[in-house]
Amino acid sequence: MTLPLVAGIDGSNSSLLAIDWAVDEAGRHGVPLRLVYGSLWERYDGGLPFTGLGRPSEQVLAEHIVASGAERAARRNPDVKVTTDVIPDDAVSALVREGDGAFALVTGSRGRGELKGLLLGSVGLAVAGRARGPVIVVRGDQAGIAGTHERILLGLGDADTAVEAVRFAFREAEVRGCVLDAVRAWRSPARLSRHAEEAANTPEEEASVLLDGLLAEAIAEHPQVRVHRTTVEGPAGKVLMNRSAAADLVVVGSRPRTGHVGLQLGRVSHTLLHRALCPVAVVPQRP
Repeated sequence: MTLPLVAGIDGSNSSLLAIDWAVDEAGRHGVPLRLVYGSLWERYDGGLPFTGLGRPSEQVLAEHIVASGAERAARRNPDVKVTTDVIPDDAVSALVREGDGAFALVTGSRGRGELKGLLLGSVGLAVAGRARGPVIVVRGDQAGIAGTHERILLGLGDADTAVEAVRFAFREAEVRGCVLDAVRAWRSPARLSRHAEEAANTPEEEASVLLDGLLAEAIAEHPQVRVHRTTVEGPAGKVLMNRSAAADLVVVGSRPRTGHVGLQLGRVSHTLLHRALCPVAVVPQRP
C-alpha cells in the first residue's frame, strides 16, 4: 500500500502555500495527498455565522476549508489523487496521529490567528516536536518555496540522529534530480591539552571522517545523486540557516524521546524552523 503525503490545512495563507508545496511533492513521488483539518469546533471562536440549517457554523467552515483545499490541489495538479478529512480533535493531536501512517507530514509555518510577527506558529512547532515520522514545515522566501535552486541541504549532527535524515535527503535529491549539499559544522575547543593536540585528529578532520561515514551507505545506494560534502567551522544552526538561502529543502535529524513532548527538537532544529529561508524537514530517528 502506498502511504499518502498528509498536509495539515486551516484556510490560512500559510496553509495555502503548504497545499501547493504538498501537491508538487506528492506528484514528484507518485503518492496520494491527504488534506486534514483538525479542530475542536466547540473551541473555535472565528467561524461563520450560524446558518439556521441545523449545522454549526464551525462545521460549515471546516467543510469549506477542506473542499477549497481539494479544489486548489486539483487545479495545481489534476493527476495527484486527493482525499480530505475533518477530524474533531485539536490540530496538533490530529496531525501527529495522521503522520504515523504517512509518507511525510506537511504543515504551513503559521496558522489562522497567529501573531503577524511570529516566526513559526505553535501548531507547526508542536507537530515537529511530537511527530514520529518526517515533518516538513513550508516556510522561506519565494525561491526556496518554489524549489528553483535545485539543491537539497542536509545538516548532519550526531550519528544517532542521522540515519533516517540521510535516507530522506537522498530520496529527495534523487527524485528531484538535484545536488545534495551535505554539511557537518564543527567547533574548535577553546583549549586542548598538549597530549590531545599531538594524538587526536583536529575537529575539522573528525568532522570530515564522521561525514564520510554517515554518507557512505547512501552514496552506494544512490550512485546517481550528486553529493557535495562540506565541513564548516561555526554554530550548526547559523551555518545551515545561511546555506538555506540557496536550497529548496533543508533536512535535519532529530532524536525522539518518549514521554517528553517537544524535547526531540534540538537547538539546530529550532533555529531552522524559525529562520530558514526554505522549507524544513525534521526527520526523527527511529528507535
